[in-house]
Amino acid sequence: MAEALPRPRFGAPREPAKPKNPGNGLVRVIDFAVGSHGRAIAFLVLCGLLFFLPGFFNIPPVDRDEARFAQATKQMVENGDFVDIRFQDEVRYKKPVGIYWLQAAAVETASKLGLPRAQVRIWLYRVPSLIGAIGAVLLTYWTALAFVTRRGALLAGLMMCSSILLGVEARLAKTDAMLLLTTTAVMGALAHIYLAWQRGDDSPRPSWTLPAIFWTAMAGGILLKGPLILMFVVLTIGTLAVLDRSAAWLWRLRPLWGLMWMLVLVLPWFVAIFMKAGDTFFADSLGSDMLSKVASPQESHGAPPGLYFLLFWVTFWPGSALAGMAAPAIWRARREPGAQFLLAWLVPSWIVFEIVITKLPHYVLPLYPAIAILIAGAIERRVLSRTPWIARGTAWWFVFPLIMASASIIGAMVLLRQPEFLAWPFAAGALIFGLFAWWLYDDYRAEHSVLNAVGSSLFLAACVYGIVLPSLTPMFPSVQIARALRNVQCVGPAAAAAGFQEPSLVFMVGTPTVLTNGSGAADFLLQGSCRFALVEWREERAFAQRAEAIGLRYNVATRIDGYNISQGRAISVAVFRSEGTE
Repeated sequence: MAEALPRPRFGAPREPAKPKNPGNGLVRVIDFAVGSHGRAIAFLVLCGLLFFLPGFFNIPPVDRDEARFAQATKQMVENGDFVDIRFQDEVRYKKPVGIYWLQAAAVETASKLGLPRAQVRIWLYRVPSLIGAIGAVLLTYWTALAFVTRRGALLAGLMMCSSILLGVEARLAKTDAMLLLTTTAVMGALAHIYLAWQRGDDSPRPSWTLPAIFWTAMAGGILLKGPLILMFVVLTIGTLAVLDRSAAWLWRLRPLWGLMWMLVLVLPWFVAIFMKAGDTFFADSLGSDMLSKVASPQESHGAPPGLYFLLFWVTFWPGSALAGMAAPAIWRARREPGAQFLLAWLVPSWIVFEIVITKLPHYVLPLYPAIAILIAGAIERRVLSRTPWIARGTAWWFVFPLIMASASIIGAMVLLRQPEFLAWPFAAGALIFGLFAWWLYDDYRAEHSVLNAVGSSLFLAACVYGIVLPSLTPMFPSVQIARALRNVQCVGPAAAAAGFQEPSLVFMVGTPTVLTNGSGAADFLLQGSCRFALVEWREERAFAQRAEAIGLRYNVATRIDGYNISQGRAISVAVFRSEGTE
């Protein structure tokens, strides 16, 4: 008798279906990328471009730091003085010259290539930050190779590439992305030398490559942000020396020749600025800027200890979702040479930043590569904690994009009274990948979840930076004001601003822009034709009273309503012109 077979239910497949894992395709991409160092580097460069380019070209100048840096560089290009650093007539000696030189090189190159109006294209000033961010991702990969396999190093690079904080800094014309590049290069060279010493590698003819990288990157970091990079190095070396009761490996850095090389690179500008400004630069940069931040909050950025720990879960997302699960294994391995070095890089400097009164999120960015490598090592060894209450933190992979995508789209709809339909598919993509990352997580498939979380971060970047932020024109009134002045018929318009005086206005309208009050704007307008007074509504009464007193006849060219993100308030700027000016 024929064996009776169970009849399939209606709609059931003829053969059992294999369970599908949305992370498998991403894993195959990683399998291909880790086939060689060349593929891995090319893959990380491509990922960097995909993550950092959305919004890079079309987000307007952001107040205040980015616009200040860009305007100071613009004045260098205008007057040809590449030693002195100024914002209009005010000296700007808080940071050394490194970032200004890099930005000026980008602008000058674009001008010589024939790009029109290169000096007011903010994305050119962001090019060093883009290069710094991608370079830092590649250097994280290189540094991680001293601790983990090529696959683990690639994961560490992806975690840095997809982190929220680096995505922000890659789009801002400031020092921090380039400082991250130099710091990662310094710590990477230090790591390779230290671990070689721990392994007992003692080549009879040691290479000069690692010392050259170390001292050159040190010089670059000093020219970018002064002695801050020394803190990371000194605290790391000091901690390791205490734990190992030896610092003999430091001779492998060729300290005598290295110090001489570093001084050759940094001293010329410091001598030049001293001859030009005396000790004013050192008083402003070391005293007024750096040391004062330790004891008192600067520019209303004071906060108690613990703030960076709280911000970490947002600024290092999506990698931060695994930090809690990796922590127990990292603590158990704290005396292993690799974990010991990374913790010496991370913990002492983090404590210092928590103690310092002035706090800004980007201060701890140079410590994030160490965290990425520690997490990558835990994933690779499959030692992530399985404690249920810790593992529930993977829900953050879904909750964060849900909050960010919803807040950005709803905020844009409220501000613009438009549905922002173009952003919705990217927001949906971020939610879907975040949901997959959460649902698929287990200790043995953590890599699948990480890759889905990275995909979620990519879609979120496209949504927020690529679509929502550039559309928020009321948040960037300086652009609208500059556009209004470019449309006038007279040649060489001059402007005075009262009430709204953000650095972005000076950058967009022009270095000669006069910053004054309502009465001063009226006096400025009386001095000739082709002059415009940019008067915020809080200064309009003073403007009108002074105009009546001096017999000024004027009319309103246009009125621009917007929002001052630096001061957190709505503004309305009237563009007044003297009678007869078109």
